[in-house]
Amino acid sequence: MPQDTVQMLRDRGIQVTAQRLAVLNAVSARPHAAADDLVGDVRASIGSVSRQAVFDALAMLTEEGLIRRIQPARSAARYEDRVDDNHHHLVCRGCGRMVDVDCAVGYQPCLEAAEDHGFTIDEAEVIYWGICPVCQAVPALAESSP
Repeated sequence: MPQDTVQMLRDRGIQVTAQRLAVLNAVSARPHAAADDLVGDVRASIGSVSRQAVFDALAMLTEEGLIRRIQPARSAARYEDRVDDNHHHLVCRGCGRMVDVDCAVGYQPCLEAAEDHGFTIDEAEVIYWGICPVCQAVPALAESSP
């Protein structure tokens, strides 16, 4: 783990542990992975660690704003370390693959709701759904797409 990551944790008053560093590394190495997949990655990195310890680290790092939790409808939560840039996601209905979609550069129409109900809007979570190119090649998946 780079020294700047260690310093980033220290600057936020977060105790630096092997588990937290391994979780950050796993999220960075595999964006949009589910927590259960990250448990395996963390175990491969540092050896024996409980599933609960990884889940606790994910929750704390999300709360601190170091990683982002995304939970598409009917899907397990996924994690990434791309934070604070108001990007969106595209999810394949066939295989579940998730990719980042940048928000419009400059003008950000997603931050202007038709009715803001008095809120000051500073972030939007948009999830696009479709069929990825690989799944489009599978006739049954392409035909079942709405």
